[in-house]
Amino acid sequence: MTTPDAAVPAQKDHGRAGRDLRAAVTSAVVLLAAIAGSLFFYKAVFMVIVAAAVVVAIWELHRGLAAKLIDIPEQPLMAGGVVMVAVAYFWGAPALVTATAVTALVLMLWLLRRGVDGFVQNATAAVFTLIYVPFLGSFVALMLAEGGDWDTRSFVGGSLDDGVRGIVAFILVTIASDIGGYVAGVLFGRHPMAPVISPKKSWEGFAGSLLFCVGAGIALVVWMLDGDWWVGVLLGLAAVVMATLGDLVESVMKRDLGIKDMSQIIPGHGGLMDRLDSLLATIAPIWLLLHYLVFN
Repeated sequence: MTTPDAAVPAQKDHGRAGRDLRAAVTSAVVLLAAIAGSLFFYKAVFMVIVAAAVVVAIWELHRGLAAKLIDIPEQPLMAGGVVMVAVAYFWGAPALVTATAVTALVLMLWLLRRGVDGFVQNATAAVFTLIYVPFLGSFVALMLAEGGDWDTRSFVGGSLDDGVRGIVAFILVTIASDIGGYVAGVLFGRHPMAPVISPKKSWEGFAGSLLFCVGAGIALVVWMLDGDWWVGVLLGLAAVVMATLGDLVESVMKRDLGIKDMSQIIPGHGGLMDRLDSLLATIAPIWLLLHYLVFN
């Protein structure tokens, strides 16, 4: 998913995959176990993890943007992001839109304290970060809220509620895109999709992502969500397109900023944003599809 940049010192070559596979798999298993444990135990605990992820992602973007002397207001972004996740979970989409607008205004007012120089640059980057991380991340809260009251446990009548099942489907179909692209890219990758932005991403890898995503989408919608198979096809198509775009956007951002990874907090993966890029890009359309075509 990440590619070396000329400005970054050479690192150990891990083959065509471009990553330390053992460390990447170990980190992924630990992260998925933490997510599953919180998600299946008590929904409110999972939302704490989502809010924490938003805070860490904002820290990483603040760190990355600083490479271009862009200084976004980190503290109000973090506070506003947590509020946005909370109001989306408790009060739904209208409250999320309102909280996003208010946070954007607060950010611009906060930046006024620094004076005129750099205001437009920093304000633009701050609003971009606001939409990219907490706004898109808050759709996870909207998805989880499909299951009903926030204070209920994840299991209702012996089965997972709609919100939890929706989150599981969203995560698994996005993982399917990553796995399909990885396997097909390593085995068959010959034709670069975007050589300037992400040289390791190939059309063969995209085809693998497409097959895995559509297959996973159909299986998840039919067998886990009790929906129609064609909704699964739409889910898979939306996931593969948006996940690929999310990867490319993250790659071009890092190339523009002159960094390889947003941070090094996840062994084998880099930063949290290096894992969230696909998830942030896919959650909104997946929530939209499931909300109107499965849950209602």
